[in-house]
Order: sequence, then C-alpha cells, then structure tokens
Amino acid sequence: MADGDTSSLQNNPLDIGKMLHGCNHYRRRCKVRAPCCNQIFSCRHCHNEYTNALANPKERHEIVRHEIKQVICEICSTEQQVAQICTNCGVKMGEYFCGICKFYDDDILKEQFHCNDCGICRVGGGSNFFHCQKCGSCFDVKSCDNHTCIGNSLKNHCPICYEFLFDSIKAATIMVCGHAIHLDCYNELISQDQYRCPICSKSVSDMSSTWQRLDQEIEATVMPEEYRYEISILCNDCHNTSKAFFHIFGHKCGHCKSYNTRRIGTTDDSLERRT
Repeated sequence: MADGDTSSLQNNPLDIGKMLHGCNHYRRRCKVRAPCCNQIFSCRHCHNEYTNALANPKERHEIVRHEIKQVICEICSTEQQVAQICTNCGVKMGEYFCGICKFYDDDILKEQFHCNDCGICRVGGGSNFFHCQKCGSCFDVKSCDNHTCIGNSLKNHCPICYEFLFDSIKAATIMVCGHAIHLDCYNELISQDQYRCPICSKSVSDMSSTWQRLDQEIEATVMPEEYRYEISILCNDCHNTSKAFFHIFGHKCGHCKSYNTRRIGTTDDSLERRT
C-alpha cells in the first residue's frame, strides 16, 4: 500500500476496509449471527440460500432480519451487539446502516433508505419513491397518478421466478393490470413476445399497433367457406363476451377491439348454429 493510502486510512479509521468485504449480495464489513440457528453468515440472503438448500425440508427456514442481535466485525473479528461502529477497532461496519432492519452496506451509490410504512430498507433514493397505502409498498413517483392499486401487490411471489417480491434485492415493477413482477423477468417476458400478464392474462402494454396489424392480416387472408362461422369469445382485457367470425390469426373483441381474447364454447356448438 502506498504511503499516501496508509496516511489516508490513519486519518479516516472509520473507512478501513470499505468496499473490500462482503458477499455477492452486499459490500459490508461485518457478518451476522443468525438468531434462528446460531450460525454466522455474511448476510440474511446468504443464510436463506444455504438453509433453503438443506436436504431435510424440516430444517429449511429463513432469518427474520429484525431479530438479529449480534454481528462480527470483519476487520477485527469482534462479536458484538448490532451497531454501526465496531466497539473494538472503531471501524464503520457499513457506510449505510439501519438499526431497525439490522442492515449494513458500504455501497451507498444504491441510495438506500428506510421506509417506515414498508418496515424495511429499499434502494433508489427516498425522494424517488412514494408509499401507496392500498398496495402496501413503495413505487416510483412517476407511477403515482397512474398505477393500478391491488392490495399488498408486492407481498406476493414473482409469477416468473417465484421469488418473494416484497423484500427482494432485485427491482420490481407493476404491470398495467396492477400485478407485480421482477423488472428483469418482465423484460424477458417481452423479449419472448409474451404480452399477457402471467396472472390475469391482461395485456401488459399498449398493443394498439399490434391489433392494427392483425386487422390488416385478417382482411388480407380470407378463410375457406367451411370455416366462415361465428364463435363466442371472452376478452382478457375488458372481460366482456362477444361474437367474432372464426379466423386462424385471432378474434377481435366487439367491445374494446382487443385481440387478447379466448374462445368459449366448443366447435360442436358452432356447427350446431350453422346447421
């Protein structure tokens, strides 16, 4: 280490080891002792990944972050009660510290903040989020006036990867239908040309240009005479039923003009109406 760096550390003892310790989840200068099993882990996620992979299902469990009482300093290995500053060597065990969540993180570029209504710490800057009391979670301020409220929408599992969304370290988003999903999972959904919500089947984005293209393709593709009959359909977007002429490319809702529809009834029903 250069003389200048040594001098800097001596002048700033709180910063010794900053960003040099931690795990795949967080940069921090302490480990936690799990109150549930008395074992030591770098963070609660490390604990949960380990215990949830145990062969015996009865031994699987997750840590309750608020119940953590003891931490071990990574710099001097002193075990002590939860606090930001090590009682032995005086190092700051996390540049960001929350005494409620027992949470430490040296990477403050994440702009961590504690939401009292959620009861947990989140990232992204407190001024960039608002807490929706009906949904029971924090959302981007840009969606304050136009998001669909569903009670406790984030207190569910991601419909794609099935990870619990509320306290996930991965970013989540709310689809136009109001259901929550990991942002990465949502982007993967769209990249696979899947435009329906995996939960309610509503369209997850503005599909008007796609519906216009289908209009043109259906108009240009005439079905053979024996397939020119009406069928009953249910719209996934507006939930209304209507009738449409059968076509291999899709069936248009008679109310909202969406092609996000599904057929109700049977082929036999259609044949009976034609005879």
